Amino acid sequence: MKVLLAVDGSVYTKRMLSYLAAHDELLQPVTQYTALTVVDELPAYPRAYIASSVLEAYYKDEADKVLEPVAAYAKQKGWPLETLRKAGRASDVVAETAQAGRYDLVVMGSRGHSGLGNLVLGSTTTRVLANCTVPVLVIR
Repeated sequence: MKVLLAVDGSVYTKRMLSYLAAHDELLQPVTQYTALTVVDELPAYPRAYIASSVLEAYYKDEADKVLEPVAAYAKQKGWPLETLRKAGRASDVVAETAQAGRYDLVVMGSRGHSGLGNLVLGSTTTRVLANCTVPVLVIR
């Protein structure tokens, strides 16, 4: 089983990881976890004036701030974990990665806005649910 963990370094990611650790029977036997974090892509105009090596280093540094604690937690729990870092709109990248990578399940934390809150604020989780053909487990 391949499980994609959508992580952003927030308290909701920490809750999601804690929930998975406390309920390890849900995903056993998992053969592979992949933690994916998505860094917001810089707008096109400024990107045109930044060397690609500098831009890639920026994206990597931002992603590592999220992925390093997740990788340490996974190691502590004995989970087999790979990491992925990408740039773009999080909801689109998570859905595309889940489908292209042939994952069996996407797991993500959610703030849990009300329906009105999602309408006004938007919700990455809602967009992933709408666009992803892979089953999604949302931990609130």
